[in-house]
Amino acid sequence: MNRPKIGILDCGSGNLRSVYKAFRREGALPAISKAVDPEWDGLVLPGVGAFGHAMRNIDHVRDDILSFVRGGRHFLGICLGLQVLMESSEENPGAAGLGLVPGNVVRIEAEKVPHIGWNSLDIRKESQILAGMKTGTYFYFVHSYHADPADEVVVASCSYQGSHLTAAVETDNVHACQFHPEKSGSEGLKIIANFSRLAGDG
Repeated sequence: MNRPKIGILDCGSGNLRSVYKAFRREGALPAISKAVDPEWDGLVLPGVGAFGHAMRNIDHVRDDILSFVRGGRHFLGICLGLQVLMESSEENPGAAGLGLVPGNVVRIEAEKVPHIGWNSLDIRKESQILAGMKTGTYFYFVHSYHADPADEVVVASCSYQGSHLTAAVETDNVHACQFHPEKSGSEGLKIIANFSRLAGDG
């Protein structure tokens, strides 16, 4: 069995150890680093906190991330790691995102923010990262902002107090989820396993 090398990028916030343990459990060879290793098979960017803070923390590896993705290898963004794929965010106007996915990040329009807890997905189209998932599957969310990307890249959404929120996006070798698969039990581990398989297959 091929054990893919998965790089987990340390951007100064996020559940790095939980993500690391989840990939180990699914048979991958994860490594936590502040730099991008070109020998990795897949790259993961987890994160919690503010958009602008995250972008400042990864500014020194911005070009390396873009080169990694444009080289055809698989990328997984988790929570804030999804949001920084966008072009910009209302949370920190003027802070440029990675721009790998067209769209902006906006504040959740709901009576109670942040959105914290378990929520079910509405799977809108087939995707590599959600293979084996069904509409109605529950995942764990913690966020006050959500991505508003081009509709064609949205593979799953969820409803929260009357608002429809982007839950997962995918375009070619770029995959991302607003929820935390590493905190979502056995269903979350399926996301980790799917990404590990994609990275290992090249």
